[in-house]
Amino acid sequence: MKIVICGKGGCGKSTICALLAKEIGRRDNKVIVIDTDESNTGLHHLLGIDKPDDFMNYFGGKKLLFEKTKTIKNKWKTRDLPNDYVSGKDNIRLISMGKIHEFGEGCACPINVLSSTFLEVLELRDDEILIADTDAGIEHLGRGLERGSDMILAIIDPSRESILMAGKISRLANQAGKPVHYILNKVNEETEDVLSCALGKEDIMAVVPENKDIFMAGLKGEELNVRIEGVEMLADKVLTKRQ
Repeated sequence: MKIVICGKGGCGKSTICALLAKEIGRRDNKVIVIDTDESNTGLHHLLGIDKPDDFMNYFGGKKLLFEKTKTIKNKWKTRDLPNDYVSGKDNIRLISMGKIHEFGEGCACPINVLSSTFLEVLELRDDEILIADTDAGIEHLGRGLERGSDMILAIIDPSRESILMAGKISRLANQAGKPVHYILNKVNEETEDVLSCALGKEDIMAVVPENKDIFMAGLKGEELNVRIEGVEMLADKVLTKRQ
């Protein structure tokens, strides 16, 4: 199963990605985490994994990516992934598609093309799950990144912007023929009620409350070692859908 995690900036995509990957890994599954966000650099901290080299460098760097990705026709197995561009710990392996490093180096379009292609060509074993962390907003849906996915998880924080974006994500996901589920994040009892009314309880797959330990780990750039009941339930549901 391939899962894409999306949402507005600051809603907690990377946090939920890390928590879910760890929870699924605890159930003796192999988790491939794909960092497709060319801006944020904190996902490896949350996972407690060394930062891998940009995967785009395997293809010769950003300037060559457009032409190189056109040559990727065959399916990839996870055993084919080059070790120099993969970091791992326990049952989790992390791949970073690429980052913007220099002023004036140009747009992230080549990295985005690589991410979309990679999700389509990578074949998983039965005991493997891929979780892709995306950049903020809905541009990745416009690029067709979700074409290679099986499920979209939209992270919704207590803000009007998140509610409005949920509608956009659902509409675009429907066009792509991909199921989308909402994860309420950083909520309390009052904000959960408001979001549930706005989105519809039947579309909400999990609820993650405000949590000081999660906040402080993110602030300090430390590994997330907390277990959250909502994420445990989310992992159960994901694994059930995979079956």
